Amino acid sequence: MAKRSARPIAADDPDVLPPLENRLIGTRILPAPDVIDRARVTVNLAEQPLAWLARRGHISAAQLLASERLRGDFHRAQIGPRVTMRWDPVPATRSSAGAPDPSGGQIAARQRFDAAVAACGPGLSDVLWRVVCMGEGLETAERALGWPVRAGKLVLTLALDRLVGHYGIDRME
Repeated sequence: MAKRSARPIAADDPDVLPPLENRLIGTRILPAPDVIDRARVTVNLAEQPLAWLARRGHISAAQLLASERLRGDFHRAQIGPRVTMRWDPVPATRSSAGAPDPSGGQIAARQRFDAAVAACGPGLSDVLWRVVCMGEGLETAERALGWPVRAGKLVLTLALDRLVGHYGIDRME
């Protein structure tokens, strides 16, 4: 598979990136190794790490699309941790073990998610789960995984390339 070079994605490209109206502007203090001309920078706190990488040309549009498909299945399968109670108007049906019965769409999303993660392999699934699904920044993921600084982007790029191959996105373009 020939690798295409990642090109910066335009900020107003509606086919690839989410709209920019959801901005939460804040200030971030950079750690010492990242300080070039100033230690304090203005950032969009609501921007996903992958959208940030795509806007700057570090990942391709195909890689961004593959990550969005994986994250969509992650959320549809309701794999992530719950931070609040369920307030559904109708109580969920319970199985004999007392756990809620998942819907057919939830089961199918879980199967698609598991197949995509399995296609990436055991060494690459950790960074996909942290950055793509949970929305962690690369620095946070690197620290949590015990990786050297700046290794996360390389590993994430390899994982996203495998996702692109799994979803067959190159063949669709």
